[in-house]
Amino acid sequence: MAVAQPEYLRIAADLRRRISSGEWRPGDQLPTLPELCQEYRVSGTTIRNAIGLLRNEGAVESRARAGTRVRARPPVHRMAADRYRAKSGAPVTPYTRDQGIGWSEYRLDKRFEKVQAGPELAALFECEAGERLLARHFVFHDNDQPTQMSTSYVRWSDVAGTPVADPIHEPWPGGTRAQLLTLGINVTRVTESFTAAMPTDAEAATLKIGAGVPVLRYTRRHIADTGRIVEVAHPIVRRGDTTIVDFAIDLDD
Repeated sequence: MAVAQPEYLRIAADLRRRISSGEWRPGDQLPTLPELCQEYRVSGTTIRNAIGLLRNEGAVESRARAGTRVRARPPVHRMAADRYRAKSGAPVTPYTRDQGIGWSEYRLDKRFEKVQAGPELAALFECEAGERLLARHFVFHDNDQPTQMSTSYVRWSDVAGTPVADPIHEPWPGGTRAQLLTLGINVTRVTESFTAAMPTDAEAATLKIGAGVPVLRYTRRHIADTGRIVEVAHPIVRRGDTTIVDFAIDLDD
């Protein structure tokens, strides 16, 4: 026997449908609480629960004395398979290519610290636990909207005393691969491993998303032509509902 769906879920689904259909557009104010109670013939608590679910998903926002309005949905961005390939011309990074933005539209918050590799990082670097690393904590902004966060680790022995170890030089045109090339390290391979999950409180706050918006987390490794792993970004975090990852797979005959 099927279990009846709670009323607030049914109402949230209908409100979501009305937003998706364009009945209410970004910036439009939803009917008041009494109006919605009358329309759906339910209590104020039920409507509040339905609105709370949509707010948690990032579909609406509520402000004191301003009611509930439809939030603008961020554009979908595609992460191309070739985004790490070097390209000439205007300053770019894999992130600006993914976002489709110019250098002037790109802002990067950064914090650097020296750390030691624990068991997990040691396994990713294929190094001894305790090796000294430089941890670079980044929050990436597209026109002041935070859309990506990451912690990128490089070996301290590679970058100590170089511009790469100084956050004043970030953002660096060309990204990590270009940085390492200035040190004589030629990166010839990049690997990425993806997972999806609900955001932590810190991720939701940093990316300014609702707790009900899934995130895409992935680990990236830059590997030099010698086979040595020279950078690990673990994790990189993006909102999952507006990110598409493209892969191109060439098959031999």
